[in-house]
Order: sequence, then structure tokens, then C-alpha cells
Amino acid sequence: MTESKVSNVRQDAGQPDPSRRKLLKGGLAAAGGVAAGTAITGAPYVNAQAPLVLKMQTAWGGGNIWNDFAREYVERVESMSGGRIQIDLLPAGAIVKAFQVMDAVSDGLIDIGHDVPVYWYGKNKAASLFGTGPVWGGDANNMLAWWYAGGGRELYRELTQDILGMNVVGYFGFPMPSQPFGWFKDADVTTVENIQGLKYRTVGLAADLLQEMGMSVAQLPGGEIVPAMERGVIDAFEFNNPSSDKDFGAQDVAKNYYLGSYHQASESFEWLFNRDMLDSLDPDLRAILVHGVEAASTSNTASALDRYSADLMSLQNESGVTVHRTSNEILSAQLEAWSALIPTLEEDSFMRRVMESQKEWVERTVFYELMNQPDLELAYEHFFPGRLNMQVG
Repeated sequence: MTESKVSNVRQDAGQPDPSRRKLLKGGLAAAGGVAAGTAITGAPYVNAQAPLVLKMQTAWGGGNIWNDFAREYVERVESMSGGRIQIDLLPAGAIVKAFQVMDAVSDGLIDIGHDVPVYWYGKNKAASLFGTGPVWGGDANNMLAWWYAGGGRELYRELTQDILGMNVVGYFGFPMPSQPFGWFKDADVTTVENIQGLKYRTVGLAADLLQEMGMSVAQLPGGEIVPAMERGVIDAFEFNNPSSDKDFGAQDVAKNYYLGSYHQASESFEWLFNRDMLDSLDPDLRAILVHGVEAASTSNTASALDRYSADLMSLQNESGVTVHRTSNEILSAQLEAWSALIPTLEEDSFMRRVMESQKEWVERTVFYELMNQPDLELAYEHFFPGRLNMQVG
């Protein structure tokens, strides 16, 4: 975000009240004193201190399922804080555009942001490694574990705070299912030749990957995808999941939906907190905001499995969409394209360290996962014979 853009947003949206920061600790302590005093006299508990109100903007439209996922976080934080924290949840565009959330949090225009790191890929390509980089063999659950337990958190802090100088603290949650290859007008998207020259929407390093495979890539926010498809600006696209795709009308501009891909197989949400705001809080409130991410991650995962599967069935049964599995030829070509792209990425020393950390983690942990995991498709076919063949075109 340029300085002029930041200034315009400040004028429209207004700066957060700095007095809130100064009074926060003392005010909450005073409220605690009132509570203690009334407990002694046996009077009902009355919290005389007004709640801390934080602005949280997402990178999603108000009708997107991901805005509902952000709301699950808000509900948990407000409940765990006993109302001492209240969050004003705003959709993309309320204060800044979707790709400007990181800047807005850093500048203090909003207190909390809800997006994905690839949305600030333009600042540094390494952002894409935190969710939309080479798949290595681990899924989103595995890579989220790398962020928490395998060194990813410190590398992310180094990128956001030391390299980019952003005044933010970020936490990850909700390991997303592998993203579909996407929506195509043509049913025959089975060979690499079929996709040559197609104008295709994706974001981050996936753009570099699919350009390597011969596609012409445009990076667009979610809200611009369907209009671009209608105008012929793009021929095909991916966004993320059946629910979001259905909500913005993907089924109205294409009828062939290809599931399974290596272009974005390990993404998670990013909760961004203004660092000054977070540092100003008493430890218990800070802990509620931070660990609320983990609580919402579990809730989001359950909601996604429920909604995504139901909406996929709706797309098939009510909207006439044919669901396909992405062919092994295209999947293999994606892996080859990653192999061709990685040496170029490794020319950047920080990106090389991130990828080395990821590979070390995946080699050890995924060996365990693959050796220990029974064949789930075999079990599914046993109890629901022929079901998979019924579901795909």
C-alpha cells in the first residue's frame, strides 16, 4: 500500500483511539478491583469498565463462508473474555481492500486482520511459502504443524517483522483441504496440452507454477473472478473450495469442476494482530486473542468439512456441475514444474532456509504419516461400493 493510499484510508476510516491503548491496563485493573470489592460485600458482580472494542477486517466478502469462519473466532474470543473484549467484524472493503489487510493492521487502521499470506505475496515472494509453496508431500495439517512445532513460526516472524518491518504479530489456523484445480468450460482437461495458453486465475507461487506449465495467469481477488470470467478476461480459475466457489457463482460461468491439485495444497488462514495493540494488553486478554486462533481452527475445520461436502453435492445435483478428478498426467506435470521452479526460488537465501526447514520436517513426519495411515479409499469403497465412481465425471 502506498503512503497516499494509506492516508486516504485513514481519512475515511479514522484512526484507532490512542487513549484506548493507554487506559487499557489501568482500566481493566480497576474493573478487577470493583469486582473484588463487590464480591466481598455480596453484591452482584458489575463490570464498570467498558469493554475493549477491536476492529477486525477480513479479506472476504460478507457473504463468503470464510467470513463465517472469522465470526467463529469472534464468538470464542468474546465468550472466553466474558465480554471484556468485543470485536467489530468487518468484511473486505469496509476499511481497505482484500490485498491491503496486512498494511492496514501494521498501520493500526484495524487491530486484527483475517486473510492468507499469499495475499501480500507482492511484498515478498516468500509469503507464498507459508501455505502455497511446493507441496513436498505434506498436506495442510502437516504444514500447519510445521508452523507451530517445526520452526515455521520463527521464520514467519523473521519475514514479517525483520525483513519487511511490519508492525504485526501473526498466527496460523484452519488447515485448508487441498484446493481444487478449478473451474473449466471444457470437460476435457486431462492432458497438459489441454491447458496450454488458457487464461487462468490463481495467486502467489501457484501463478509461477502454472505459467511454467504453459498457462497465462492473472492474480485476482475472489470478488473479481466471476466478472472476469464473464468478460472473457480469464478462461478458467480456481479459488479455494466448493462453498466459496458456489457462493460467488462459479457454477454460473463454468460446469466442469476439477478437484485435487498440487498448486495450493497446504494453506492455512492467517490472523494478523497489530503488534502495539497486542503488547498493550494484560497477559490474560492477550492469551485469549492468541489461543482463540487455535480454538477457531478446530471449529473452522469441522464447519468446512460439513459445508464443503454438502455444497459439492448441491453443485452436482442442483446446478448441473460435473465433478472430475484432476488427471495423474496434470498432477505429475505440476510436480515437475515445482522441481523446475524451486532452484530459482532457492537463489533467495531466506526462501532457501524456509524450504530447507519444510523439507526436513516433511521427510521425517510424513514418513510416519504414510507408514501409519491405512488406505482410506479401500475402506470407503468397502462400505460404500461404487460411490466414488458415481460422484465423478
